[in-house]
Amino acid sequence: MFDFDPTYGYSLEQLLRVEPPAEPENFASFWWQRYSKALQEDPCQLLERNAMEHPEFECYDLHYRSTDGFEIGGWAIVPKHRSVQRGVIVGHGYGGRDGPDFNIPIADAAYLFPCFRGLSRSRRWPISDNPAYHVLHDIDRPEHYILGGCVEDVWLAVSAMLLQFPQTTGHIAYWGSSFGGGIGALALPWDARIQRAHLHVPSFGHHPLRLRLPSLGSASAVQLYQRFHGSIQATLSYYDAAVAACHIEIPVHVAAALADPVVAPPGQFSIYNALPREKRLFVLDWGHSEYPTQAEQEVDLNEELQEFFGTL
Repeated sequence: MFDFDPTYGYSLEQLLRVEPPAEPENFASFWWQRYSKALQEDPCQLLERNAMEHPEFECYDLHYRSTDGFEIGGWAIVPKHRSVQRGVIVGHGYGGRDGPDFNIPIADAAYLFPCFRGLSRSRRWPISDNPAYHVLHDIDRPEHYILGGCVEDVWLAVSAMLLQFPQTTGHIAYWGSSFGGGIGALALPWDARIQRAHLHVPSFGHHPLRLRLPSLGSASAVQLYQRFHGSIQATLSYYDAAVAACHIEIPVHVAAALADPVVAPPGQFSIYNALPREKRLFVLDWGHSEYPTQAEQEVDLNEELQEFFGTL
């Protein structure tokens, strides 16, 4: 499957000592300006009933407008037998999404499952939905790099949630895995409308390491681009999830893996280590792989997340 060590030679003790890279001087202002501009957008959200049936949830097709007039598609689910008290924005991995999840352990919640721009239900020319090309879209233009637009898609999903379910104000969570975990880490510091978050094997942490460590994921495409086109650190320094994590003030739960051939564990742990406030860590044996203890760890993780989000 792969010809490198997916632990990269790091023990858990070493992973817990990985610090974030240096922060650009205007990192915070770069993101505050984007957030302030995004808040001025009307998401024009629309939920349309679809044909999916579930005993506990009403299922909807989700539509809303993000920045640059980008039409975002996805799904929404709303509890049938409980009143909505909380809202959850759920990000997805780089494989995209083909439907909503029904096993997220947060009760009394409406869930939005947006597809980030260019992917799945939010495909649009000329953005490729192939992760190896999507991750390179406008990478030579820091203000326009695709990851920034995906962060804005999260903020506009929160706006859509609050307009559709105003009772969720003060009770909104973000939940993101892999690609969605890294995008979440970039989005969370600036949006005080989100109260708690879970990041599962999050990507985009510590780009200097990410550019060096072998990978089966999108990092390999970025490495190849740099090899042929020169340094892109000027862009990537503004899109480092570990640097962003230094600014997160809310409680965050992180599930990070000891071995992962797609998102290198040092990058995942750099995000967790950088969090300055309340945080919880669940150590996975593997990420982006099947492994013998997977079912047991998933049960334990879900129980821990139920407790973590119980006070949302």
